[in-house]
Amino acid sequence: MTGSPNWYEIIMTGIAERLDKYRSFKLFLDICVRWGACADKCHFYIGSGDPKNMPVLRAELLRSIYRRDFTTAGKLFGKFAGGRKLTPLIIKEWFYYFYQCTECRRCSVFCPYGIDTAEITIMARELLNLIGCQIDWIITPVANCYQTGNHLGIQPHAFKEILDFLLDDIETNTGVKMEPTFNRKGAEILFLTPSGDVFADPGIYTAMGYMILFHYLDLDYTWSTYASEGGNFGFFTSHEMMKRLNSKMYAEAKRLGVKWILGGECGHMWRVINQYMGTMNEPADFLEVPKSPITGTVFDNASQIKMVHIAQFTADLIKNNKLNLDKSRNDYLKVTWHDSCNTSRGMGFLEEPRYVLKNVVNNFYEMPPNTIREQTFCCGSGSGLNAGENMDIRLRGGLPRANAVKHVHDKHGVNCLGCICAIDRAVLTASMDFWVPGVRVAGLHELVANALVLEGENERTTNLRGEEIADLMEENEE
Repeated sequence: MTGSPNWYEIIMTGIAERLDKYRSFKLFLDICVRWGACADKCHFYIGSGDPKNMPVLRAELLRSIYRRDFTTAGKLFGKFAGGRKLTPLIIKEWFYYFYQCTECRRCSVFCPYGIDTAEITIMARELLNLIGCQIDWIITPVANCYQTGNHLGIQPHAFKEILDFLLDDIETNTGVKMEPTFNRKGAEILFLTPSGDVFADPGIYTAMGYMILFHYLDLDYTWSTYASEGGNFGFFTSHEMMKRLNSKMYAEAKRLGVKWILGGECGHMWRVINQYMGTMNEPADFLEVPKSPITGTVFDNASQIKMVHIAQFTADLIKNNKLNLDKSRNDYLKVTWHDSCNTSRGMGFLEEPRYVLKNVVNNFYEMPPNTIREQTFCCGSGSGLNAGENMDIRLRGGLPRANAVKHVHDKHGVNCLGCICAIDRAVLTASMDFWVPGVRVAGLHELVANALVLEGENERTTNLRGEEIADLMEENEE
């Protein structure tokens, strides 16, 4: 079952160490009164109907071990105090249910005590990781990122070649040749984005959108082929690995001598930076407080992390009238917006992407209020669950999100779901194909680039996907 014959001692020592190190861990284990306000808020419980997917009961799988061995009542009264003895069957139970939690934190929004069940899941996964219980879709990307700089293990030359292919497609669609730089020392800005934007459909169109925007601005930026991953799967492994993978981005920024970092559309990259950077890594004092070279705006909110989200950067450009946008180029789309869990609940990033979206599309429709913003439903496949072998549970977990999309699809004819997370772009595509056929998934900057009028461009008859806009408009009319 595990790679460690002394697994019991490892787990018990691991719990004791984390209780001592993380005050929140002990607090969340102690104060739950099983109120159950979170019970029907988890997308996995809604989709599967399994009671142990209620956040309160999922946490109880770990809390019951804590109660027996780490509380006075449990030591005296055992199971009568709600305690259980740790056994191999319980380890299997942990593995099954704590990997049916995407750490989205929706349950915490409704908990009257503010218990963050995602933190309990993080601790449980760390404990499982100590004894060798892990899933390949998490541990392999972590190893690849640590060794080569990105989740796929793409070598530096191959990373550049992939972007070169995307640049060829941009030139074909727009008639404009673009030449970004790589590993250029002395550039003002280091740009980082998840590798899913570089290799995965439909993320590649978002990456093309970045490069089109930066070319339009003549931005002094560079890509890194060594720190070529913004995403942080260490978040699903351990605090220590999360810290290591986060630090590589800043180490590369220091090596290249840039002034600040611009980050692409990613979920857990931004949640890690926003929630944990201040206590994980040393302050990035070698970087400057980000200042837009186009508008002069100083991003004081990034004064500690020295990193700005691409949606905030673009929102500032639009507010200062720095972009020539033709929204009608996206008129074949009726768009709704998915608040990605990590950027919405994890960092309160709600208005900026909507502001950008409303300036690049004419047809925008919100899903029901109890399914968006702070209450947004998860994609159902984050936290390392986006492998094909998890498709059954992925589709079950994605059902609540899909139901909300279906509502606006049926009511308004919505045919596009926008988002700012690479995992969302990858997994919601399968979810939409299954639950709401006819709805595509797009990154925010794919839509920005479609609307952006470039100097010297050809007549834009196609979008970034190479689709004829006239044909798409005709299909919509039918």
